[in-house]
Amino acid sequence: MLSSITDYTTEPLRIVSLVPSQTELLFYLGLDEQVVGITKFCIHPASGVKTKPTIGGTKNINLEKIKELNPTLIIANKEENVKEQVEELAKDYLVWLTDVNNLPDALKMITNIGMLTGKADEAGRLSDNIISQFASIVPAKKKISCCYLVWRHPYMTVGGDTFINDMLQHCGLQNKYAAKARYPEINIDELSADGCDLLLLSSEPYPFKQSHMDQLRALLPATKIILVDGEPFSWYGSRLLQAPGYFNLLLSSINSAAG
Repeated sequence: MLSSITDYTTEPLRIVSLVPSQTELLFYLGLDEQVVGITKFCIHPASGVKTKPTIGGTKNINLEKIKELNPTLIIANKEENVKEQVEELAKDYLVWLTDVNNLPDALKMITNIGMLTGKADEAGRLSDNIISQFASIVPAKKKISCCYLVWRHPYMTVGGDTFINDMLQHCGLQNKYAAKARYPEINIDELSADGCDLLLLSSEPYPFKQSHMDQLRALLPATKIILVDGEPFSWYGSRLLQAPGYFNLLLSSINSAAG
């Protein structure tokens, strides 16, 4: 396991990325040729990832496939990947493990990966651009308590120590479950009793659809329910450039409804 950026000196780069948002970042930084392996959930950029070998999912890495790719660097994430699998990889390969819980963490991750891969200037420009874009967010006009659902059967939301919670804060939305940790289970009775103003149904990891929203509207008639794209809320690489624009469109709709 790499303990610092200065530990890494291997050339040429042969990178295996175990995290979708960081795979997209590597392509954004111009490392298309250096990426030799990705997960099956790495879907951006579509034109680039379609030609890359896959090494399984983020939670079930195929160690034999990685061995065949002979990487000089593996990029993993503390939350996205399984600790035991990452530790096993670290016995034979250089692994850079990221830990991203908020926007500053994401910017640090971008900077570190830029330094690791010889793309420090490109990463610096990207970080500056992201900061500029986030300054353009027009937050919710009123105090709106919200719940962001990431799973169904059981329903699961986000706690205050998650990246999604940080994105909600940038939008000026008050996470009803910010006092809880990680991804707590909740039920409809709790949502109803807690008096949640806004319920956001994410497209990932559980793909909430119109039918799910209709069911919940019948059970929570006093709550505004919206289907949202999960990528702006949870992808912490170069996709952050697009997040503020999406948030502003969403917040414009919420602000109009709030009056």
